Amino acid sequence: MTIPNNPSAPPPRAKRERTVFRRLDGILLLDKPQGLSSNQALQRVRHLFRADKGGHTGSLDPLATGLLPVCFGEATKIAGGLLGARKAYETVARLGVTTDTDDAEGQPLRERPVPAITIDTIDAALAQLTGRIRQRPPIYSALKRGGEPLYAKARRGEAIEVEEREVDVHAFDLLNAADLLDGDEPLLRLHVECGSGTYVRSLVRDLGELLGCGAHVAELRRLWVDPFREPRMWTLEALEGLRAQAGERVLEACLLPIEAGMASWPPVRVNEAQAQRLGRGQGLRGPYKPQGQVALLDEHGRGLGLGEVDAEGALRPSRLFRWAAATGALPVQD
Repeated sequence: MTIPNNPSAPPPRAKRERTVFRRLDGILLLDKPQGLSSNQALQRVRHLFRADKGGHTGSLDPLATGLLPVCFGEATKIAGGLLGARKAYETVARLGVTTDTDDAEGQPLRERPVPAITIDTIDAALAQLTGRIRQRPPIYSALKRGGEPLYAKARRGEAIEVEEREVDVHAFDLLNAADLLDGDEPLLRLHVECGSGTYVRSLVRDLGELLGCGAHVAELRRLWVDPFREPRMWTLEALEGLRAQAGERVLEACLLPIEAGMASWPPVRVNEAQAQRLGRGQGLRGPYKPQGQVALLDEHGRGLGLGEVDAEGALRPSRLFRWAAATGALPVQD
């Protein structure tokens, strides 16, 4: 028996082509668009480049745009070290309204009139939030408690007490207050430079309280992350356009070498014999300087990985790249 076609039935969904991943090493400076989480953006570019392994070096909220360094392949071994890097942002604070997320994506909690505020008043409040300060992170954040992100608990309506912690705010400056002073909209455009673990949403929230009216983040853009102070960023649209027009090989030209991300660590160069010993997991007597974590480079400047210099000046490998470990399988040439 033949079953007639149903003209009202939706057309069958086309099967999504499965991505065949490949080994790829390098760093992409992505200009994250608004509306995507950092992990969603990471997965988009990982599939676009067909990279078998990828990670990012510090989350941006879905509301935020700007620099998201993405590490592919062996570059993921230095991603953890870049999480603590100094960062810079430009943000727009809307005065008079607080929200449950401390940004424009949250639900309003309280509205207050914005008093007459002078530039001197704003500068004085900003100064109180600059330097080594104690900050309470937002309850809608990726910080974990009991192995679960705080935002998951907040979405279930659980009561959450978030402890203050010390953070470093290197700069918190007023860029523009024209809208506020003209009586148009209660907006402040601000520049922030800060260390790891600092929440710009919390800074803006606390600024609003110091000004007596509350505030939340209306816009947020990350400008740079050490060591990428003058980044050439790529948007998803630009990358997709390049691949469509010129193919996959052109995409690879958008990647920075791993060595570009190693500039945050003091460099230590080793010769071929020393590199082979490190590749075997053996230490070197030295003395090497400075004490602490260092970037390991060969005689030609190629990155070998990260190492650790102890108090006696001895050097030991901590995280070696694939090719450095392979070097250790070769016979040592003294």
